[in-house]
Amino acid sequence: MIFRNYGEYRKRYGRLVELEREEEMRAHENEIRNMSPGERESKGRALLGLRGRDQGTGLGGSHIVKYVRGGALPETEISVGDLVLISRGNPLLKENPTGTVYGKTGYSVTVAFDRKPPRLAYGRGLRMDLYVNDITFQRMKDALGRMEKAKGRKAGIRDILLGKRKPGFSKPPEIGMEDDTLDPSQRRAVSMSVGAEDMFLVHGPPGTGKTTTLIEIILQHVKTGKKVLATAASNVAVDNMVDFITRRGRKAVRVGHPARITRSLVHHSLDFLVQDAEKYREAGKLREEADRISEKRDEHEYPSQRWRRGLSNEEIMELANNGKGSRGVPPERIRKMAEWAGLQKRMGELIEKAKKLEDEAVNEIIDKAEVICTTNSTAGSELLEGRDFDVIVIDEATQATEPSCLIPMNHGSKVIMAGDHKQLPPTIMNQEAKRGGLEETLFERMIEVHGEEIKIMLETQYRMNGVIMDFPGRHFYGGGLLAADSVRDHTLDIKGKGPLDPDKPVVFLDTKGSCPERRRTGSKSRENPGESDIVRKLVRQLLELGVKPGDIGVISPYDDQIDLMKRGLPEDVETKTVDGFQGREKEVILVSFVRSNKKGSIGFLEDLRRLNVSITRARKKLIMVGDSRTLNHHRTYRELISYSKEKCGYMEAGGI
Repeated sequence: MIFRNYGEYRKRYGRLVELEREEEMRAHENEIRNMSPGERESKGRALLGLRGRDQGTGLGGSHIVKYVRGGALPETEISVGDLVLISRGNPLLKENPTGTVYGKTGYSVTVAFDRKPPRLAYGRGLRMDLYVNDITFQRMKDALGRMEKAKGRKAGIRDILLGKRKPGFSKPPEIGMEDDTLDPSQRRAVSMSVGAEDMFLVHGPPGTGKTTTLIEIILQHVKTGKKVLATAASNVAVDNMVDFITRRGRKAVRVGHPARITRSLVHHSLDFLVQDAEKYREAGKLREEADRISEKRDEHEYPSQRWRRGLSNEEIMELANNGKGSRGVPPERIRKMAEWAGLQKRMGELIEKAKKLEDEAVNEIIDKAEVICTTNSTAGSELLEGRDFDVIVIDEATQATEPSCLIPMNHGSKVIMAGDHKQLPPTIMNQEAKRGGLEETLFERMIEVHGEEIKIMLETQYRMNGVIMDFPGRHFYGGGLLAADSVRDHTLDIKGKGPLDPDKPVVFLDTKGSCPERRRTGSKSRENPGESDIVRKLVRQLLELGVKPGDIGVISPYDDQIDLMKRGLPEDVETKTVDGFQGREKEVILVSFVRSNKKGSIGFLEDLRRLNVSITRARKKLIMVGDSRTLNHHRTYRELISYSKEKCGYMEAGGI
């Protein structure tokens, strides 16, 4: 889509962001309002009957509280990095504090609060709920406004977004690679990214080393003295970049809440590094003094409105110095109030000085860093306010909405984005926003507007056996994928038979309508007990053959099917929806397609990006369980089943 002007662009995306924000808030509040506490806990989105214990302060001055309930906690979606709300039974009250999950065990959840929480966050009878983080939506809106005011080369980026200007390219330079193991297409991607003047896209299909290539792109820019801001939609992807960059000996600072950073990388975080700064330690001493003055101040009489009578603190202190009263307030009362006001003034001066020192300490660390790594959203935080970078690198660009990518883009005039638009897009809850185009990513739109010359596709994949790769390679990547020699023929080292024969990397087990789908009462999802039984049986056989639980992944498009299959599988066997498995890989993947009905309806399986993700997670063995009578109604699934027959991997499920 091409826009006539930025006003049209901002109006469109501002409306879509607000629709999605309202939808998330509505869904969150409706669920809390309409579900009983027990139902919400059973869904994994709340924990009840907790007891909060103060654990002191953590990184960045956060306040840590551990929540337990005298035994093992139930299964929950609440995990490290999530925003949670603490209440005494009514989560919708405004005074309830929110914090970030800092740690989690089978018996406790530890939460970090930005400031000391109120008393209701401690003690017994507490409830913890997953909460919506509204600040991300606000930062998207702010980014839309900032881009409108862009000047100079940043204005050039804005014109590229609108389709008014083509991205510029210099002749790809001859450069010495930091990583000499890069393959030819990865090297071309690096060279073209360095030569790009303002925008370039790296298309990385599954297993092609997208992150490795992106790190080389970052290092090449750093080598020439460029300052880089590297972002991604998820904390996991950001942490991966930090890990790779620092292992290569470069200075990367991870900006973000410590609770959302992988523990092994916390020492690269801004909150950790600033602890050793002399100015920050000095600021800490000033804050301690301010706390002591605060305690002393509370011993004096607070100037309430009854006695203040419109007088400012300064006027009260001046009257006290002159031994005068005012407006019916006797001098003695003025003197007592002045003692409070004087301590308040001193406390404010100390806090202001401490804040100035803290800001200076933070700025010095950021200035010395070669790469700043953070999520798209956190790139809009006060910490990076007013900072410009030579290059903005955005990983997972095809899993982030366009307004989300604008947040880091406002910090620079050259943007490198990496992703794979043939895999799943960002999740959009509001259907009107989805229809309006919020699901279409900036990565996709730039290809549509500016053509294939704005990107390069990585061609060699290092994950899948060639037989597993061939079908998605032809159907989703135009036959442009090659299997590296190291993986082309690799198979499981087991003595399995039938569907577990290692010489059959791709297997389709056909239920032929014998395992009908069903829907639970009140659920919008679907499940298939018959397919679930088949998958569990195959997993048990794989384990008996010596395959490690951690090398097996079980995938289904439907939440209810995942819940059903989990009940009979070891915890070490990762069992997730397709969406939850994006970016992951396993030696063996088992896929349950679920849909089996007389109408031939396959629902959201029609989104072929979901199929692409499902069948590209396996390294050595892909086993698919489904009903050909239903799936054959769609051409691509029909071709997938034919492909399995062609590779001698088609079997009827009845004999399993």
